[in-house]
Amino acid sequence: DPAAAPKSFLLTPELHAYVVAHGSPPDAVQQGLIDATAALGGLAIMQIAPEQGAFMELLVRITGAKRILEVGTFTGYSALCMARGLPVDGQLIACDVSEEWTEIGRPFWEAAGVADRIEVRIGAGLDTLQAMPDDPPVDLAFVDAVKPSYLAYVDELARLVRTDGLVCVDNTLWDGHV
Repeated sequence: DPAAAPKSFLLTPELHAYVVAHGSPPDAVQQGLIDATAALGGLAIMQIAPEQGAFMELLVRITGAKRILEVGTFTGYSALCMARGLPVDGQLIACDVSEEWTEIGRPFWEAAGVADRIEVRIGAGLDTLQAMPDDPPVDLAFVDAVKPSYLAYVDELARLVRTDGLVCVDNTLWDGHV
């Protein structure tokens, strides 16, 4: 089960087992989306781990974020987790290049009661970011898209994220390399 294996080279199997045993496990809706993503085969590795999803939801809650920008949504597990941390009037803008992949997540967003908080924008990440206005600012951004474009995404996010906002960048230690 790819979702059960540690995704970080820094986690030993024992440490990963500890993190999972002492964290919040995926509920039925989240597990459904994990399973639907797993049906894609090898591509499923692009989905964040369940323990990362729980951490992302916690970050949204503790920062009080009301407006989130996600660059790289894939099947929407991270969007589902972050949207659950938003207040009812919050908004998550989910950017991805694939309508086919984001459509996999929609029924699960509906089942979780957060679909009204998620706006999908289909297109190249950098083009989407460059087309966004500065106002209203973003409280939290999550980057998990085309790895060679990360610096360009972060440069553009500097304009879009509020001064005391948070930018989370996934895979910064890809295979143990910066």
